[in-house]
Amino acid sequence: MNRRSMKILILTSSPNDNGLTSACAEAARQGVIDGRSPARLVDLNDLSISRCAVHNDGWGTCKSKHHCQLQDDFQSLQETIEQAEGYVFITPVYFGEPSEPMKAMIDRLRRCEATKDEGAGEKSILADKPMVLIAAAGGTGHGTLSCLEMMERFALRLKAKVFDTIPVTKNTRDYQLETIHDALAAMTAAPPIPELSPAKRKERRPTHRRRRRS
Repeated sequence: MNRRSMKILILTSSPNDNGLTSACAEAARQGVIDGRSPARLVDLNDLSISRCAVHNDGWGTCKSKHHCQLQDDFQSLQETIEQAEGYVFITPVYFGEPSEPMKAMIDRLRRCEATKDEGAGEKSILADKPMVLIAAAGGTGHGTLSCLEMMERFALRLKAKVFDTIPVTKNTRDYQLETIHDALAAMTAAPPIPELSPAKRKERRPTHRRRRRS
């Protein structure tokens, strides 16, 4: 039986290429691959995403058009997020919170997507899509739970389906990296697509009638 793959976007946000957050991202990527789905990894530190400028009376085009009027890399990232079918948000823990690049992205995306009117048929681009949230505290190991709580509030506000929240510290690194891998492999293991029986395949096969010669 065939399985339908799920396009997964992994967002990471640590300036350290060889630290705990990076290891978490690689574990997530490998888990997605082992779940037979494609993974795209985007490091927010490689993008230019400023913090929310709170335009006009506090709401700019984020409320009226659901797009941010502050022009930078956020617009293209919003499109990338919309195209994905599942997500992994990974952040180092600073002062018990997500990193500044992650917070800037979350704040702006929330303003654009949380203001959509479901009654008018509008829908958050994260709605009903699975998400794994990961907080990596490589220093003291403190603050993972408060960090994950902030990220979970964001995810639920935008109607995402939180598949798992995973805290990681330097003491729990080895077994939590396995947890991350297994969580993503499980999340992306979509139900099998049933194969059509020969009779059903025959029903779907187009029929071609011969033209009569005049």
